[in-house]
Amino acid sequence: MLPMPRLTRPARGPRIGLLGGSFNPAHGGHLHVSREAIRRLGLDELWWVVSPGNPLKPEAGMAPFAARLASARAVARGNSRIRATGIETRLGTRYTVDTVLALGRRLPHLKFMWLMGADNLATFHRWRGWRAIARAAPIAVFARPRYVGDSLTAPAMGWLRGFRHAAETARDWPRWRCPAVVILPIRLDPTSATAIRARDPDWADRLDRRSPTERPLV
Repeated sequence: MLPMPRLTRPARGPRIGLLGGSFNPAHGGHLHVSREAIRRLGLDELWWVVSPGNPLKPEAGMAPFAARLASARAVARGNSRIRATGIETRLGTRYTVDTVLALGRRLPHLKFMWLMGADNLATFHRWRGWRAIARAAPIAVFARPRYVGDSLTAPAMGWLRGFRHAAETARDWPRWRCPAVVILPIRLDPTSATAIRARDPDWADRLDRRSPTERPLV
C-alpha cells in the first residue's frame, strides 16, 4: 500500500512537464511519451530540454547540439503544447539539478514536473544531485507495464519509495509536497534513436541548423 499523499496548498500556475535528453535524433517515441504525459498529468505544456552534452553518455556518435535541437523542433512542429528548447544553453547549466533549480528560481509562478523513462530511473542514483532534483520537482516515470516492478528495484527507489504516489492520483501532482514520484505504466513506442542512426548515419547533415528565435518561456 502506498503512503498517504503529502499535499501542499492548492495548485496555482501553469503545469509544465520537463523531458530532458540528447534527442540524437528526436523521433516518434518522444512524441508518444509526451502526448501521454500531457494527457495523464494534465500538463499545459511539455518542454523538451535538449541537452548540450549529457555527462553520462559518450561523445562518440553524438551529433552537434544545433543538429539535435533542429531535429527536436522538426519533430515537435505542429504540436502546440510541446516545445523543443535549448534552455540549458541560455541558463548556462549542464546538469539537470542546476537546470531544475534555475527554472524554479526564474519562473516561480510555474509548476514544473520532471519526466523520465524507466531506463533513466535505473541510473538516476548516478546523476549529480539526484536527491536535490527530487526535492525541487515531482518526478513522473514512464514504464512499460511489465517493467513497473523492475522500476521499483532501481537503486534510487530505495530512497524514493517512501515518496511514491499512486498512478490514479497523477493529475494531482502540483499539490504534492516534494520529494514525490509516480510510476505510470505506458505502452512505449519501439522507435530507437540508435536504430535511426544506424540506418541513416548522416541524418544530422541534412538538417537546417539555423537557430530560429525561441519563444519566450512565459
